[in-house]
Amino acid sequence: MGIYAKKKPGARAMSGVQAQYEAYPYPARDPEDERRRLITGSPSHVLEIDHFVFEGQRDWSQPLRVLVAGGGTGDGLLQLAQQMADATRPVEITYLDLSAAARRVAEARARVRGLKGIRFLTGSLMQAADLGIFDYIDCCGVLHHLPEPQAGFEALLAALAPGGGLGFMVYAPYGRSGVYPLQEAFAALYQGMAPEARLRAAKAVVAGLPEGHPLCCNPNLGDHRQSDAGFYDLLLHAQDRAFDVTSLIGVMTAAGWQLSGFTMPGLYDLARITAVPEHLDALARMAVAERLRGTIKTHVGYAVRAAEARGPAGGGNRALVPHLKGVRAAELARAIAQGQGPRLTFAGVETRLTLPKAAAPLIAAVDGRRSLAEIAAGTSSDPIAMGALWAGIERELTAWGLLVYSGLLRGR
Repeated sequence: MGIYAKKKPGARAMSGVQAQYEAYPYPARDPEDERRRLITGSPSHVLEIDHFVFEGQRDWSQPLRVLVAGGGTGDGLLQLAQQMADATRPVEITYLDLSAAARRVAEARARVRGLKGIRFLTGSLMQAADLGIFDYIDCCGVLHHLPEPQAGFEALLAALAPGGGLGFMVYAPYGRSGVYPLQEAFAALYQGMAPEARLRAAKAVVAGLPEGHPLCCNPNLGDHRQSDAGFYDLLLHAQDRAFDVTSLIGVMTAAGWQLSGFTMPGLYDLARITAVPEHLDALARMAVAERLRGTIKTHVGYAVRAAEARGPAGGGNRALVPHLKGVRAAELARAIAQGQGPRLTFAGVETRLTLPKAAAPLIAAVDGRRSLAEIAAGTSSDPIAMGALWAGIERELTAWGLLVYSGLLRGR
């Protein structure tokens, strides 16, 4: 199946959100840049999908049916499609977005890469169940722009195949300080104005903000400085809300989803910040950690149908294949062997890995093809000693999204 586009008949008048993305497709992308780089991230990195949705055990000889719901200009779409092509694994992808302008950018980027098997549609994710049943649904940066986010979660669940899952990103409030007062002010000032005029007027106001304004003091935000589309999406959006972790889990639960895991659970680990009182349950601990961090601007994670509740893959299963993500095994192993604690910086947080020198040979053996049992045999590790050592490696690396389990490359 090749790349093609289709529109639903009987198009209605544009909403403010649709008009915004027709004028300023987001994020701003030049299709020619696909010749020199692939943008990767979370959610929808294929190894992450296996880790969080399929417990690291998916049969990759079977086609993966994917819905990219609200695909924008195509970052998540292209990452997933290219990774599946590189692994020579079968995939069927449906891209869906309200904006025809954004779809055209995504189509052009896919053509530059020569990607096949993508069905391009223009429409709302509320139509998801009309499009088929999907093993995996990507919904990144969309649900927080719906008038009723719970209805969006419910619409996606209706399109989910048994055993499947969702990769999501929604805005979080504390790391976006300074955004919402400006959105509200600009909405009052520029009501009824065309997008281009709104942009010009708002840019003039932002250029004159005092140094102490919360937006100017927030180092976590940069979209408004990178492109017109980024400025509009951040500060002029027609419909935008943020979820703290408590409200996010609440709306997901009400819609029939259960969190499988955040991609960086260490951000929500209160024990990494302070002593944890016994009276706080798991959700309350995450909520307190989010407030203490104060820098989380998005929640990124994976969810499964609540009736099929399960968590991410874990090394208790020695048949699983570990992958290091975002770090090179040889370099990390060398640093650990030398007693170093590599420094990590992300989401406004700076931390150091703390692993014993004895972990270095096991880390060096991670190549994305050998199972834990094969790594143990190849390093002549005592099974009991390795179990304890690997548990510490897993705990430290999965906290920061550096370790996932997947058989994607087995036999490749």
